Amino acid sequence: MTRNRLYLALCIALLAGYSWLAWSLWHGQTQNAFTPCPIKNITGIPCPSCGSTRSLTALAKGHFTEALLINPLGLLAAAVMLTVPLWLLYDITFTKDTLYKSFKDFENTLKIKWVAISLIILVLANWIWNIYKGL
Repeated sequence: MTRNRLYLALCIALLAGYSWLAWSLWHGQTQNAFTPCPIKNITGIPCPSCGSTRSLTALAKGHFTEALLINPLGLLAAAVMLTVPLWLLYDITFTKDTLYKSFKDFENTLKIKWVAISLIILVLANWIWNIYKGL
């Protein structure tokens, strides 16, 4: 992936993420609210990222522990949603490619077998946690 394509994809993903979060905060989230998750809609079983929106809305309201209990991936999403726009702005303003280089380094790190297996185990553990909670 080229630098420009990555930056465009990140901008689109951030715009979608912030739009969805704003809509969720505006309309409120309930346990039986609409979910865009095709896995949950088709199977009734939550995916590893189910509950991330509720986690982000709880975090936006200052409920850190609640956000962590709903879905720990929400905290990761919050970190990305706060860091990446500033990083993009820095790179675009100063015509740098630090984010792109870090992305490429991260891709290479994921190719290390023990790193990939560790992350897969963490995602599976989160998925089991989501199913156990009945998200």
